[in-house]
Amino acid sequence: MSPKAADWLERIRALDLPRKVRIMNVCGGHERSISKAGLRNVLPDTVELIPGPGCPVCVCPEEDIYQAIQWATNEDLTLATFGDMLRVPVNLRKNEIRSLEQAKAAGADVVPVASPQEAVALARARPERRVVFFAAGFETTTAPVAAMMAQGVPENLFLLLSGRRTWPAVSLLLNAGEVGFDALIAPGHVATVMGPEEWECVATDHEMPVAIAGFDSDSLLAAIHSVLRQVQEGAPLLDNCYTLAVQPGGNPVARRLLADVMEIADANWRGIGEIPASGFVLRPEYAAHDARKALPVEEGEARRRMGEMPAGCECASVVLGRIYPAQCRIYGAPCTPRNPVGPCMVSDEGACRIWWSNGRRARVEQEAG
Repeated sequence: MSPKAADWLERIRALDLPRKVRIMNVCGGHERSISKAGLRNVLPDTVELIPGPGCPVCVCPEEDIYQAIQWATNEDLTLATFGDMLRVPVNLRKNEIRSLEQAKAAGADVVPVASPQEAVALARARPERRVVFFAAGFETTTAPVAAMMAQGVPENLFLLLSGRRTWPAVSLLLNAGEVGFDALIAPGHVATVMGPEEWECVATDHEMPVAIAGFDSDSLLAAIHSVLRQVQEGAPLLDNCYTLAVQPGGNPVARRLLADVMEIADANWRGIGEIPASGFVLRPEYAAHDARKALPVEEGEARRRMGEMPAGCECASVVLGRIYPAQCRIYGAPCTPRNPVGPCMVSDEGACRIWWSNGRRARVEQEAG
């Protein structure tokens, strides 16, 4: 731990908190840093850190993954996607192809890519072949996809977009009957793109402490100290503890690209359901490259699959911060990174995968009530 992080930790320990404080983070990168640094082990018992909706792959609708598998296996095309999407399973019988990784093993032309630019390069290298780019992500991923579309793409490239907005999911939690946390650590990367302003209403409308954090222990502990101090003083506000990257108004170029290329729409979150104004869709002028419009879609089967999770999988409850990963009934048996049952054990931003990778291997019982 750096001297600065150690200083923040001492400041946290010196606070006279009136009660136990539950702090939710809504970024997979934050949860990964918290778990890797072992921050839960060094914070006072009066501080509880809860992983929240910070994994876009985990909430990517099953119908989108199912459709991608169907195209990859039944259409003469190349399916490109980010690497952590390859192993995400859909809820099918074991003798059926349940992931893009299995589709690739069965002979489908599935290609992992690391960026939208790689998808464009792939399409240009195969001009005679249709290429579908399956992109799931929050604002930080969707903005580069918007830039790709704005710059122009080859005629043979089509986009299957599962873009999601972070704030509406947090708003859903804040407006639930009983909010399961007392303070919020807002996502640094999203705030870098969209600006800090959309998080101000956490303090003003919901009277909840909120701080934006970066991704090292220094910034995270500074943000944790900030919200705890706000609880102690009874004065909630928005505190930007990531001023190195987060500026008022965010990234104006990225925001303009999102506005020019995308529309905001109601969207389904896997296992959770439809959240109003939480998704990005392509504007009509880009319809020629919208895979859902250009390729055959199994509407009936896709609709039947909306929101499904495999039997026993409690990923949705983990994503919403209602239980910890290790409280899922199938955590560690049978669900492991080697044999993932649900999406939270697949993605590097999934809380279950993060906990397992950092040594939390034992399942614990959920508390009654």
